[in-house]
Amino acid sequence: MSAPGTPGPSSAPSGSLTSPMSSAASAISVNGPSTPTPSTGSGVPVPPMPGISPTSSRRVTNRMTNRYSVNAMYSLAAEQDVEVEDELARAQKRLRDLKGRISSQSKKNFVLERDVRYLDSRIGLLIQNRIAADEKRQVQETLEEVVEDSGAYPDTRKIAQYSNLFFLLQSEPRHVAALCRLVQLSEIDTLLQTVMFTLYGNQYEQREEHLLLTMFQSVLAAQFESTTEFGSLLRQNTPVSRMMTTYTRRGPGQSYLKDVLAERINALIEHKDLNLEINPLKVYEQMIHEIEAEQGALPPSLPRGVPPEVAATNADVQAIIQPRLAVLMDIAQTFLSTIMESLEAVPYGIRWICKQIRSLTRRKYPEASDASICSLIGGFFFLRFINPAIVTPQAYMLVDGVPAKHPRRTLTLIAKMLQNLANKPSYAKEQYMMSLNPFVENNKQMMNQFLNSLCEVGDFYESLEMDQYMALSKKDLQISITINELYNTHTLFMQHIETLSPNDRQHLRVLLDELGPAPPQVPRAENASIELPLYSRWETPIQDLSTALMNDSVTQNDINFMETKSIFVQLLRSMPQLADRRPMDLPALAERAATSKDPVLVRRGIKVQNLLSELEAASVVDRNDNYKLLQDEVSTEMVHLGNAREKVVLETRSLESVYRTICDHNNYLRSQIEQYKAYLVNSRMMMAKAQGGVGGVGVVGINGKEKKFSRTQALGPYRFTHSQFEKEGIIMDSNVPENRRANIFFNITSPTPGTFIIALHFKGREKPILEMDLKIDDLLEKQKDNDATLDLEYVQLNVPKVLALFNKVGLLTLQPAERQLFAKRK
Repeated sequence: MSAPGTPGPSSAPSGSLTSPMSSAASAISVNGPSTPTPSTGSGVPVPPMPGISPTSSRRVTNRMTNRYSVNAMYSLAAEQDVEVEDELARAQKRLRDLKGRISSQSKKNFVLERDVRYLDSRIGLLIQNRIAADEKRQVQETLEEVVEDSGAYPDTRKIAQYSNLFFLLQSEPRHVAALCRLVQLSEIDTLLQTVMFTLYGNQYEQREEHLLLTMFQSVLAAQFESTTEFGSLLRQNTPVSRMMTTYTRRGPGQSYLKDVLAERINALIEHKDLNLEINPLKVYEQMIHEIEAEQGALPPSLPRGVPPEVAATNADVQAIIQPRLAVLMDIAQTFLSTIMESLEAVPYGIRWICKQIRSLTRRKYPEASDASICSLIGGFFFLRFINPAIVTPQAYMLVDGVPAKHPRRTLTLIAKMLQNLANKPSYAKEQYMMSLNPFVENNKQMMNQFLNSLCEVGDFYESLEMDQYMALSKKDLQISITINELYNTHTLFMQHIETLSPNDRQHLRVLLDELGPAPPQVPRAENASIELPLYSRWETPIQDLSTALMNDSVTQNDINFMETKSIFVQLLRSMPQLADRRPMDLPALAERAATSKDPVLVRRGIKVQNLLSELEAASVVDRNDNYKLLQDEVSTEMVHLGNAREKVVLETRSLESVYRTICDHNNYLRSQIEQYKAYLVNSRMMMAKAQGGVGGVGVVGINGKEKKFSRTQALGPYRFTHSQFEKEGIIMDSNVPENRRANIFFNITSPTPGTFIIALHFKGREKPILEMDLKIDDLLEKQKDNDATLDLEYVQLNVPKVLALFNKVGLLTLQPAERQLFAKRK
């Protein structure tokens, strides 16, 4: 809502690629190196932000005059100084704190997930002793805790220089966008940590979010420019695709997935026995397995090991599959309807990226059909956002534990169906999916409409320009960053400085030249976090908002009107008992505040009385109509604030659930790290024991020298009942009838290091029902590939919990010592 005589904001043309001012750096010009006109990174010049030079308070561009509402600008600044303690203010504070905790916890989870992935890939090699000494040290360092007071901080001068550099990087996303296109794929995860969770880490702060999206715009524009084939756009595993996937895992994306998909997925996985497999070969194998179990032998007409085409023509297989197809399509339809109905809940940033994909495609490929463009949008929205959460809901914290075998397969098929629908279906690799083609045909048009609707969001350029402008008045602009993030970012920019900033007068080059060579990475234990203030050498902070806003069309009367309205709203919030009185008596409200015992209210009351007199003298408001214009605006604002409080409370409730889920996931990741720690501690103890010759000892010749080692002995058996495994969550799913489970038990032995036998027994029988030989590598590979299921035919076991059990009973503790000695002996 604008003050009288001031223009309201207008929207940029839909689909425009004109970026906002890359930084507030050109808002206020002071002595220092000149900066070339910023650009988006795609060659589109960016108009400078309106600003004030040190010698003139009147230098404001026409863009500011014609396109901005002084109301929005003033309200944005006024919010920073309001000291009102009403229910709305308290609710807003709780929400801000909660969002801050989610942002911080998301970063911790990102780091932990990366550590767990790394350790998953290295522990197997460590067990087999196929790992170099420096890699062993790296494994050990990954498990070290950070000592916050390690003393490894940069000195005061360096901190100031880094403050300047990171303000520039945050405020001018084109620099980071250019760097993201230059780094190796192996370097991108570390850079993404800094960009997504540190530089723009406040996931709910408008300015940071919009700056991050501006960076995406530059990266996507360059990706489209460099891609020569339409079919390969956004489909390869590149730094850009990794960035897009990482972006969807931030707080808003996680909140959306939980709100939209969690209930639907949990309802499905409750049906553990619902088998909807439609791959004819798998259906055939399951069928002959059941026949053999019932009859003891297979008839000649059902041979083993048939090719897929033979299985597909089997009449019994077709009869099994046909009703499953209808059920699958019904379930997929419910998922699709739920997703489409959630259009307005899709996070703004994800919709804006979809909009950029559509706009960039239309620019580069004007002849591309709407269906082809929608396939690219669907490739991002479904392939990188929706479907990974459907296929592995446990990794996205949507379910407790890993779904059982049949629901897990059903979720995979649903994801395939949605992807085929959204992404120009191709069934070349999976012929059996052709049976689900009616689902695609029936929903194709509706899907394209949905994908196009995703793109229908406004641009944020004007609000970002405002946010950048107002950032100059903030005294607490800062980021929480680790020392190694500082040094790593410094290193990457120095490596590519000639490409990023060839002109030695550009701000980026000036700051990096002053910083000099990047320091080496500090040990993990010394990698503490610091609160880095952000400020620029080339800008003057805004001291007087009124002076800064005034120009030929934004007059002192406009400023006075907005300030008067703002103070009356503050007074009503501080004295809520008066807020519902009608008609609203503004002079009486000001008098009551001016004569109260609260010094803050007194100051505001006296000030608003003076402002009201000035506005009346200037004929902006009229006492004779009881200041109706001002009354209407204050009343409207109060209604808006009341609605805002309800929205804040609802958003807080939703995000509290997200925060609990993120914390639960953090605890799970930490428990995995603790397992690795316990394993390494035990292995080092056993190494010392083996080399010290404790217990039964033998002597072998190694490189001409005698070496003592512990004799290898079979470990076990360790016995566990079916109910024990169920209670510990080791059994994910069981096909053993309920009345027989009490007679089932498991024996686990380790005949040689790294080798395990799990035997399933029935009480009273001498021989086991079945045995499975396992290598530690097999289990670790499953865990690395996010395949949590170990199928023992009658039961399915949870791989991470099996590993934890092996470690708990001591089956893993001897591996490094004995593997090392025997590897050398060979």
